Amino acid sequence: MPKLTSSSILYSSGKNDECYTPVYGVLPIVKYIPDGARVWCPFDTADSAFVRVLLANGIEVARSHIQDGMDFYKYEPESWDVIVSNPPFTKKRQIFERALSFNKPFALLMSNTWLNDAAPKQLFFDIELQLLMFDKRIEYDDRKCVTFSSSYFCRDFLPKQIIMDKLQKVNGA
Repeated sequence: MPKLTSSSILYSSGKNDECYTPVYGVLPIVKYIPDGARVWCPFDTADSAFVRVLLANGIEVARSHIQDGMDFYKYEPESWDVIVSNPPFTKKRQIFERALSFNKPFALLMSNTWLNDAAPKQLFFDIELQLLMFDKRIEYDDRKCVTFSSSYFCRDFLPKQIIMDKLQKVNGA
């Protein structure tokens, strides 16, 4: 059995990273996107609820996905103002390190269990972490037994540090 180290845990790869956010999980963040902002959705296909909801709300979107050869760790669109997406839940530290390196606003949907990790405390020690939290769990891929709650982990995105919101399922979502 391989020896577990903090590095191997923080940078582990997952088999379950392609989970899809329903429309009702995207809708609450839309009202916080600045007017005229071009949103980069770096983990999203054209069918993603993020892309569909943002476009339906008249928001300009630059999307990318590793399956299209646009790896978040290597690719960046020419023009974008904010990041909004649901990243893979593994390699969280690397994802947030990269997002923070751009020094631009972002809202990334992440499991609240990450707050138990040392990484967010280290990464956001001198940067205000903002949270958009919800009254119930998001059912990714229509799974009815989701065992964790999620929040948008944000930087320079929300009007205050913590906002509580209600999730409301919508038809077709």
